[in-house]
Amino acid sequence: MKTKAAILWEIGAEWSVEEIELDEPKAGEVQVKLAASGLCHSDEHLVTGDLPFELPIVGGHEGAGVVEAVGEGVSWLAAGDHVVFGFIPSCGRCPSCSTGHQNLCDLGALLGAGKQIDGTSRHHANGKDLSLMCMLGTFSHHTVVNEASCIKIDDDVPLDRACLLGCGVVTGWGSSVYAAEVTPGDVVAVVGCGGIGSNAVQGARLAGAKQIWAIDPAEFKREKAQEFGATHTASSLEEATELITNATEGRMADKVIMTLGVGSGELMIQALAIAAKRGRVVVTNIHPAMEMSASMSLLDLTLMEKQIIGSLFGSGNPRADIPKLLALYRDGQLDLDGLITSTYTLDEVNDGYEAMRNNENIRGVMVYS
Repeated sequence: MKTKAAILWEIGAEWSVEEIELDEPKAGEVQVKLAASGLCHSDEHLVTGDLPFELPIVGGHEGAGVVEAVGEGVSWLAAGDHVVFGFIPSCGRCPSCSTGHQNLCDLGALLGAGKQIDGTSRHHANGKDLSLMCMLGTFSHHTVVNEASCIKIDDDVPLDRACLLGCGVVTGWGSSVYAAEVTPGDVVAVVGCGGIGSNAVQGARLAGAKQIWAIDPAEFKREKAQEFGATHTASSLEEATELITNATEGRMADKVIMTLGVGSGELMIQALAIAAKRGRVVVTNIHPAMEMSASMSLLDLTLMEKQIIGSLFGSGNPRADIPKLLALYRDGQLDLDGLITSTYTLDEVNDGYEAMRNNENIRGVMVYS
């Protein structure tokens, strides 16, 4: 079939919205009509080259839609089912999946190539095979993905909200709840309050944090963070250091969660500085692939028994966590509506990323008719 998609042909270029050819799903694959896709900063990393994935590539990894067809051997999905995509596939059989770490599924090793699990492509344009961001390609009206990337959800969940669970919500919420292990009474600092940081704030609130510091240079994001549960704000790590020192009588933050648009190794020394004794710094934000150094006081790390840990997809299990978070949304405990600042059509994908660069969006969402 023919469909429409946003393609990145080369690093530094704009997204090109054009017609593509889409093959039918093969064994273990699913064809989905997309309803909505979030405009996550990770797709911007393709444009800048910070994520060196194979080009040309159909962007998008935060999507939800309706199943149109299934390939041979797919027994648990059928046409008409509503699904959210997990940006890390979950096979359910590898050592990571079988020990409760679906976010580290072995199939994740295939993301850089961006093809189907068998190494071939179902998406084509101008006589070339197309890669898919995270093997998904949600910047498209239709896509074909492996069944390992699909999480079935109830039909009554708005798909333009559900798509946010495919990356940003689970990643931010899990960074607080699972990776940081926020407990009641903790002081938490969230550094960077966009789509992921806002959900780290929500996760810290749901986990019972006493103080939640939203640290971001954009006043708009600091104000929105307070709607999601932040109790204090600061415009920079420098400002936060003095404010947190005073507010905690020098004890500092139990948990520091790094959710910047682009991570920087130079900031790690400041992140450690605002962490308490035995405090934990969670690094969720993506750093440039070629950044190989970080500034930090290793003496501070040792003498104060501080911790630095990485977190991918919120260190969670999307097949369990996505339905759980949708239930919290239904109960009014998790705000998905407030995350969506603006909506766009597929043709407006570049406008959405320009708004993101200008700090005008918490999360832009493309809604497809």
